[in-house]
Amino acid sequence: MTSYAGIDDLTVTLDGHVLTVTLNRPDSLNSLTEAMLTTLADTLDRAALDPEVKVVRLDGAGRGFCAGAGISAEDQAAQANSPTIDGLLLAANRAVRSITTLPKPVVAVVHGPAAGVGVSLALACDVIVASEKAFFLLAFTKIGLMPDGGASALVAAAIGRVRAMRMALLAERISATDAFEFGLVSSVHPADEVAAAAAAVIDTLVTGPAVALRKTKQAINAATLTELEAALDRETEGQLILLRSKDFAEGTRAFQDRRTASFSDQ
Repeated sequence: MTSYAGIDDLTVTLDGHVLTVTLNRPDSLNSLTEAMLTTLADTLDRAALDPEVKVVRLDGAGRGFCAGAGISAEDQAAQANSPTIDGLLLAANRAVRSITTLPKPVVAVVHGPAAGVGVSLALACDVIVASEKAFFLLAFTKIGLMPDGGASALVAAAIGRVRAMRMALLAERISATDAFEFGLVSSVHPADEVAAAAAAVIDTLVTGPAVALRKTKQAINAATLTELEAALDRETEGQLILLRSKDFAEGTRAFQDRRTASFSDQ
């Protein structure tokens, strides 16, 4: 049996053929670090070859699913010490690829906010079970960035170009109810029922025909995510430019100061 070891910020448990991966930075709404994303991808790569794993459950600790890449002063200082500016971005891309290519179903349980690349992680999953308290937010333009982690393909594939543009350009917060209506999530449930709803979905998948589930996932992703790889490349190219811009520096400072950013288009 393959052994799984998470880290403090990302816990991993295997129980009854279900591998549960939990983003575990509740004090920051599970904002992501490079180490979390790398561990997530490593874990899924091992799970792909492990016959004991039939379904993966991805969730977040505390009151949020994932706030995306951390832009607090502490997170920015940590990223500044990274060998390359693109470390977090490339780790996010790898994590999304690992979810979409995993030959087993992945169920996201979104019980609270999903923002930034947290939206990408959720939408990369095959079934998204949401609490009525959840919401989805692509707030990249608020800090002078563009969507990444494959969001430009994943969101558009789920809800179409017009609604994807609305989410990405206007940085509008999409409620769980609207997300379900749009086709962004699989189902929405009262907060006290979301865990049971997710468990029911997972039970169905665990006892289902693994080969048929694998081939179904591969076929649907091949038909609907034809632009994912190209989107990851385009986003990486564009984001690396934006990450070095004065507008991103201003957007980050404004976020930390809790004020509206004043962009200079530089």
